[in-house]
Amino acid sequence: MTPLAKLLEAALFASARPIAAEELAVLDVDASPAALQAALEELREHYDVDGHGVELVEIGGGWQILTRAEYTEAIERAQLAARPARLSAAALETLAIIAYRQPISRGDIEEIRGVNIGGVLKSLHERGPIDVVGRGEGLGRPLLYGTTPLFLEHFALRHLEELPRADELAVALRLPPRDPTDSAPSEPTSGTASSHT
Repeated sequence: MTPLAKLLEAALFASARPIAAEELAVLDVDASPAALQAALEELREHYDVDGHGVELVEIGGGWQILTRAEYTEAIERAQLAARPARLSAAALETLAIIAYRQPISRGDIEEIRGVNIGGVLKSLHERGPIDVVGRGEGLGRPLLYGTTPLFLEHFALRHLEELPRADELAVALRLPPRDPTDSAPSEPTSGTASSHT
C-alpha cells in the first residue's frame, strides 16, 4: 500500500464515525483530491481482494471502516460490539416524515401523524439524527427540521437520494400506489440537510 493509503487507514481506523474526504485531505495537505480518491480506492481494494473481515464503506457523507455484514451477527451474539439504542415506532415514523418532507415544522409533522410529537422530536434532536435547519415563514416563524449526517450513518445511506421512493415503499408495504395528483413530494431533497458537527 502507498504511504497515503496507510495514513488514511490509520485515521479511519481511529475514528468512530465516517470521515468526509475534506477532513481526510487535512492529513496530507500535499495530496491532490485525485490522489486522495486513488488512495481510498486502493484501501477499499486492499480489504476486498485480500479477504479481510472489514471493509471500507462510503457512508453518511464520509468514509468508514466497518465490519463486513457476514460477521455482524456473530459479533453481536458474542456481545463484542456496542449496540445502538433502538428507535421506537413513533420515533421512526417521525424521522421518516422529516426525511421525506424536510425542511418541515413540528406543526406539519403533528398534522401528518395526528398526535403531539413534542417528546419524540426532543428525543430525536438530542440523539442527533435531526437538527434545526431554519425557520418557516408562517406565524411565529416555526423551527424547521431536517436530517443530519448521523441519520445517513444510522441507516447506512451515502445521501438522501438513496431513500426508497414513495412508490417503491407502496410496493414493499403492499399499499395502493400514491395518487399522482397528490401534491406531497415523493422524492427526498438533499439541499436542505444541515451539517452536523
